[in-house]
Amino acid sequence: MQAILAIFIWLFIAIMSLAEFLATSCVAIFLFPFDRKRKIAHAQGFWWADAILGINPFWSLKLSGLENIDPKKTYVIVANHQSFFDIPLLYKTRLQFKWVAKESLFNIPLFGWSMSLGKHVKLARGARGSIKKAYDQAAGWLRQGVSVLFFPEGTRSASAEMDTFKNGAFKLAIQEKIPVLPIAINGTRQIIPRGGWIFQTKAYCTLRVFPAIETKDYLPEDFSHLRDTVRDKLNENLIAKSAF
Repeated sequence: MQAILAIFIWLFIAIMSLAEFLATSCVAIFLFPFDRKRKIAHAQGFWWADAILGINPFWSLKLSGLENIDPKKTYVIVANHQSFFDIPLLYKTRLQFKWVAKESLFNIPLFGWSMSLGKHVKLARGARGSIKKAYDQAAGWLRQGVSVLFFPEGTRSASAEMDTFKNGAFKLAIQEKIPVLPIAINGTRQIIPRGGWIFQTKAYCTLRVFPAIETKDYLPEDFSHLRDTVRDKLNENLIAKSAF
């Protein structure tokens, strides 16, 4: 029964992704002179996320801390990563941002093509030149007033515990004097675990936005302190939710 449900949900996701890609394409082509930062294109992900997360009424979603988002500010957004469903859940915040994502995701039909149209940032693992180019692009967006979002674990965690955080997001935030906006995600692994394709019937997912951490007084060598501060904050939230 779960396999049949999974096939139905994947089919629905494919249909919604096709609709989102077509909408993003139209926006990118016809509104290009008025949407050079691709904000309208990015917003096509909002209704896409609502549709996907709303398909199963037994997936309970709770967002908190949205009052900590100032739409007039630019952030380096940092979130932990549990599942593919982190992506639509983050769109529920209605934040405007550019994903900093591994290059392979841009090759996924429909979903990856939409990311390319939205001018999100490609990051090729292990390629030093690509990494520098990606961070230069991310810095360029920040200077234009567009937030960027990192999963500092680099990939979805294999267990309930977070993986080690990479340094790039925190070095960038200090370099550009941009506040870090920590976001804790929990429970999306219950919907679909890493490497799986069968969806669970019931799941309880939470997304919590913490107050932004200013970086104006941080020195370049303080990146590890900033990294550990953010990781500890997110980890405390995960532990508290797990205990609950």
